[in-house]
Amino acid sequence: MSTYIAYAQQPRLATFHETAQIVIDQKFQNQTSTAISVLSTSNQEFRVPIELDQKIHNMKNVTAVVITNEDKCVLGVIDKACILINISRDGFTGGITEAQDKGKEIGNALINDINKAFNIDAKFHSVFIHVDDKMNKELETAGVISGRGTVSAVYTFSRYDTSFLYEGLSTLLIPNEIRNSGGFLDVAKKMSDDPTSSVTFSIIPKTGASLFQLQVSRDQKITDSITSIDTLQFFGVEKLERSGYFSSGFFPLNSIVQVVVLSKDPIKITSHGSQTIPTIEKDGEMYPSDVTKNGWLFDPDSGDQIIGKYLFGETVEATNQDLEFTIGDLSSPIQPTTKIPADNSPYILIGIGIAAAVAIVWYLKNIRVKN
Repeated sequence: MSTYIAYAQQPRLATFHETAQIVIDQKFQNQTSTAISVLSTSNQEFRVPIELDQKIHNMKNVTAVVITNEDKCVLGVIDKACILINISRDGFTGGITEAQDKGKEIGNALINDINKAFNIDAKFHSVFIHVDDKMNKELETAGVISGRGTVSAVYTFSRYDTSFLYEGLSTLLIPNEIRNSGGFLDVAKKMSDDPTSSVTFSIIPKTGASLFQLQVSRDQKITDSITSIDTLQFFGVEKLERSGYFSSGFFPLNSIVQVVVLSKDPIKITSHGSQTIPTIEKDGEMYPSDVTKNGWLFDPDSGDQIIGKYLFGETVEATNQDLEFTIGDLSSPIQPTTKIPADNSPYILIGIGIAAAVAIVWYLKNIRVKN
């Protein structure tokens, strides 16, 4: 398997990240959600106008600005694409009427700048009050895209095919150096050709900088119980390659594959491809202790929720054999698998390495999950 020449380099963390995620939900919605996301906090890697970014950042209570062609982005929107300006209700003292009035006021203060920046002519549709956050609680996500306590000022425009909107957004936002470097973006482009896929671009203001995220996703109903996870089959590819954008150094945590399985009954990992990466615990979270190795981190690996993260280590691609695993009930036998022994190599995560891992875990817990 190919590797980067990284033996003499310390692990580094770039501002640009690529993530492939699958949520296999056999508990709430009985569907799979497959997504490729790229994100950054840099205006050089996502060319959002600085003036717009600053205005969003300075608007009190705004938690996200979302552009999406997802069908029925909120209740009441049919056959339209949406701009959602999401607002926290923290500090709102009145009831639904006040929330709707304040939501529209805040949304109207931003919509003209958003339309201009993205060459869109979105018009006000409604203010939607989110009341359901069970998926956010289950996955411990922040709920900045949706969830109880969030109001969305909704603006609609003509709904374009995902391939058309993805091409337009990616060309506008992402410089050629990244777009032409392959990696997960190539899979996102392939997925965008599927008529059932959708594309979403989000601006999420955080302390110090905004998080920019472009995502192509696809939902599919589950018809039979899933016990064998063929990860790459969900993406329609035979291998998953890292972006060449990272080839200038050793960036082991900037490309992540995550698989989440939600089950009505307790389950466990019974076998998996590749190997298991050793971990260390910090503040109740598990982190990789050797980022030179490719393989799986499962935390937890049993219960009604399983979360697996695959790290590439020094490799630049993952095959189906690397990324597959199986699940079974708690009485199922576990097949022997390879676990990398912990060692004292200079790549053990300490100091800045832990900070990098924390940043990745924070991201994975704040990515958008449909609910």
